[in-house]
Amino acid sequence: MKFVNLTSVWFSIAALALMSLAGCNQQASDQGSTQVASESHEGHDHAEGDGHDHGGWWCAEHGIPEEECSMCSSKAADDFKAKGDWCEEHNRAESQCFQCDPSRAEKFVKLYEAKFGEKPPQPSE
Repeated sequence: MKFVNLTSVWFSIAALALMSLAGCNQQASDQGSTQVASESHEGHDHAEGDGHDHGGWWCAEHGIPEEECSMCSSKAADDFKAKGDWCEEHNRAESQCFQCDPSRAEKFVKLYEAKFGEKPPQPSE
């Protein structure tokens, strides 16, 4: 009776384990590319920007970076008021009052475009 060389058996087991791990990594890579593809707006049933996570950086409601939004952050509002940058009529920072001067939005649009490479979603307010 002929015995199997144990070195060959261990080598085969190690090779199978490595192939299994390599297969798992490939699957994870495929999932990552699927996620990136789903961020494209083609074929979606929502407008560009809707339903996309901005990581808490962008206030989609007001069209301003979240931490600077004087309508959402009482701290930001207090800071703007202390600087004398306040629109009493619209209850927001004057520098963020697109109702008084729509051209003020351009600064924030450029910030968004620099970060995400596309136009920001239209503010809902």
